[in-house]
Amino acid sequence: MSSAKKILMLVGDFAEDYETMVPFQAMIMLGYQVDAVCPDKKAGDQVRTAIHDFEGDQTYTEKPGHNFTLNAAFDEIDPAEYAGLIIPGGRAPEYLRLNEKVLDLIRYFIDQSKPVAAICHGAQLLAAAGVIEGKNISAYPACAPEVQFAGGHYQDIALDQAVTDGNLITAPAWPAHPAWLAQFARALGAEISI
Repeated sequence: MSSAKKILMLVGDFAEDYETMVPFQAMIMLGYQVDAVCPDKKAGDQVRTAIHDFEGDQTYTEKPGHNFTLNAAFDEIDPAEYAGLIIPGGRAPEYLRLNEKVLDLIRYFIDQSKPVAAICHGAQLLAAAGVIEGKNISAYPACAPEVQFAGGHYQDIALDQAVTDGNLITAPAWPAHPAWLAQFARALGAEISI
């Protein structure tokens, strides 16, 4: 399969459930092979997910999600084989940003001008990788300071909207899936017709 039809998804334990499951399935529906990886895990291993919901509290609530089965090994991937990168939010980005190999992977996609779609707390990884200076970036509102400290221009948009700046496609949370995934698909060159 050519790199034009392969997408890499970077996940970890307690990635947000919807932000993992929905993009994974949606990109497969569009005909892409999606390889989901997590550092220190291999194909067939699982990550636990968390469901973040918006129920009128001052921040999201968190509930147990599903077990998500990885289908590739982080240590065996060649980023040159992939057309784009998906970074779900949730709690996984908080600790994945401590892994220099993860940050190098993100930098590779940015340096190669390949589309990178990050949602919610995924901006923590973008900030840690140092790839958002001068860029318009959306994220979960609680991540706004990290975006700003990394030199990004935080975009305070509705939860169901997304922002594209160059090869970065970002959104605040899973209600933005229609806008976020559509912008990512366009950045990949995918054509959607009904």
